[in-house]
Amino acid sequence: MREIIERVRSEGDAALYALTRRFDAPGLRSLVADRSDFAEARRALSGEAIAALERSIRNVERFHAAQSRAAVALETEPGVRCEQLVRPLASVGLYVPGGTAPLPSTVIMLGTAARVADCPQRALCTPPRPDGNVHPAVLVAAQLCGIDTVFKVGGAQAIAALAYGTQTIPRVDKIFGPGNAWVTCAKVQVANDPAGAPCDLPAGPSEVLVVADGSARADFVAADLLAQAEHDELAHALLVTDSRKLAERTVAEIQAQRQGLSRQAVLVRSLAACRIIVVPDLETAFAVSNEYAPEHLILQVSEPRQWLNRVRHAGAIFLGPWSPEAAGDYCTGANHVLPTYGYARALSGLGIRDFMKVISVQELTRAGLARLGPTAVTLARLEGLDAHAGAVTRRLAALEDSRAGQSEAHVSAQVL
Repeated sequence: MREIIERVRSEGDAALYALTRRFDAPGLRSLVADRSDFAEARRALSGEAIAALERSIRNVERFHAAQSRAAVALETEPGVRCEQLVRPLASVGLYVPGGTAPLPSTVIMLGTAARVADCPQRALCTPPRPDGNVHPAVLVAAQLCGIDTVFKVGGAQAIAALAYGTQTIPRVDKIFGPGNAWVTCAKVQVANDPAGAPCDLPAGPSEVLVVADGSARADFVAADLLAQAEHDELAHALLVTDSRKLAERTVAEIQAQRQGLSRQAVLVRSLAACRIIVVPDLETAFAVSNEYAPEHLILQVSEPRQWLNRVRHAGAIFLGPWSPEAAGDYCTGANHVLPTYGYARALSGLGIRDFMKVISVQELTRAGLARLGPTAVTLARLEGLDAHAGAVTRRLAALEDSRAGQSEAHVSAQVL
């Protein structure tokens, strides 16, 4: 991993060509998708497909536009004003996986949020197919999100390029997007390098945990587990239930439904790590879920909303039998880039604020400093920072001199 990152830093585009041809696309001719690529992609998609992409974008845009971007301004006490200014990030790197399946949905989640946040520069990287081209759905989704520059680079080398820049790919202020273990590791490494770039969150191989009781439909539960398992060989799919009968029916449903699925090679490996845990009651089920802190939590229980207060850790929650996690992946409007590896204990899924920064502003009037200054002096001396105290006491002294001068002038005027 470190070798790939350092090679991109030192060799730039030459390293990207070599690594991309080695890992993804022997037929790569250019690192950038050109206008003809976008036009051809548009022709390759059906009207139905384009309409589905547009509808998804509308819902994601609607949900993200409703999220708070409000500035803050108030007086913490008379004469002391504190504010928060909200500014979009100037340049963002959007990483869209594509190793085992094209993910236009991730383009929508990242690209729409960045656009709603008014980020002026948005660079998108995605692995090309073996022939050196990007999947048409990815290009069309990017275009619909207002992104007209797509770089044909994936994996750790794409993360390095976004973090440090090359002759073709610009260095960005922050990197967003999910990926496999290699991508996640690369994001951690460049984020820990002061010369690199911060990243959004650890969003690696996908996870789902279903909490279900005896009222759940086994075919729905099995379908949700299979939907997550087909993502990646390292995907995790878990069922926690207080019904042994449901557990047994779900196993049978998984075996029956998987027969008609196309990604058999992936499912063989991911289902080997699938687990069904039978617990004595739903209280225990939620304790297991909170300990695991899943990326996706599906509640297939009676009156699921009443159990929401039991959930402490989850990236996203899906309530009831008619809320498949797959709908959230694509088009409900909520963002599907979510924390994995248990990071849902402390981190949230992507939202509009992730594409912004907050700058604080403080302003004290003369009267405000006169009132509050002695407190700052006391705290500075408590910490043994004399210069801090001096920066305040010098001003307090100036205020005293000013008041004394005004008083003398007033007395002189009365004498005259």
